[in-house]
Amino acid sequence: MRLWISRLLIAIVTAWNVQAAIVFIVSPRSFVHAYELSGVAGEAAVRGIGILFLMWNVPYVFAAINPIRYRLGLVFALLMQWTGLIGESYILSTLPMGYETLKSSVLRFVIFDGTGLVLLLLAWLLVGKQKDATRT
Repeated sequence: MRLWISRLLIAIVTAWNVQAAIVFIVSPRSFVHAYELSGVAGEAAVRGIGILFLMWNVPYVFAAINPIRYRLGLVFALLMQWTGLIGESYILSTLPMGYETLKSSVLRFVIFDGTGLVLLLLAWLLVGKQKDATRT
């Protein structure tokens, strides 16, 4: 049961991340203003972020398949989520007054990654040091 709950928690974070990636790739115009970008260059930058989201989620997928067998994928996902949270928090702390739209956009990522980190940490704790029964 703990394995399935862990899989579900990881799958939720993975789905959120992939959904964000797809929206950034397919509909970048919706986000350029939030990051004070514009035009074709801004849309390309937002699409690039979406592609990075997809790249970053490869270990999450393996961890969701089997967080015991692919424990290293789960550890990588935890580290990546933590890095994102710390980095985005730092970016938020460096934004001066007068950039409220940008601050709001970065704060959403802080909340998004913080929530994801908690769910991944719970998944990691649930599977603990269990052995993979499928290995010989």
